[in-house]
Amino acid sequence: MSETVDKLLRQASQARKENRLDDAKQDLVEAIDLCRTAGIHGELAKALKGLAQIERGLGHGDAARQHYEEAAAIYRADGDVLDLAHTVRHLGDIHRHEGRPELAEPCYQEALTLYRSHAQAPPLDLANTLRGFAILKGDAGDAEPAKMLWGEARDLYAACSVKEGVVESSRRLALLDRGELT
Repeated sequence: MSETVDKLLRQASQARKENRLDDAKQDLVEAIDLCRTAGIHGELAKALKGLAQIERGLGHGDAARQHYEEAAAIYRADGDVLDLAHTVRHLGDIHRHEGRPELAEPCYQEALTLYRSHAQAPPLDLANTLRGFAILKGDAGDAEPAKMLWGEARDLYAACSVKEGVVESSRRLALLDRGELT
């Protein structure tokens, strides 16, 4: 069963890279059904996250949120800190994009806490979490916290050689320094 699920997840990933979203979605739904039947939690959470990414890309925020929430519950129960942090950050992004800052902020705070508590936290994932939180703070008019978050994000993007992240962070910091909220 697990081999079939792994194959479906690989196929879905490839289909997504090739922008064949309907094929990817079909493979992920099949993988989710198999995982539920077999009680395979780790792969279920992975398939749910994949489906959430596709739904989000298609502009289906509510469907994406539901899949991310279910995946987060599985990661929380399994104690998978890094996957939980990544998933919760995406939930924060969805809430922020949909104008729910009161729901986005606790997601970003939890993701930051989880990443900062884990020695193997990928710096790029931490930078992306800081970015989302900085946007949220800037949108709320909280300039000082936004500056701190953008500064840390910029440093991490630089360390990861992500030029676009450095440029965006620097631009937003300059706007905040001029009193222009982003």
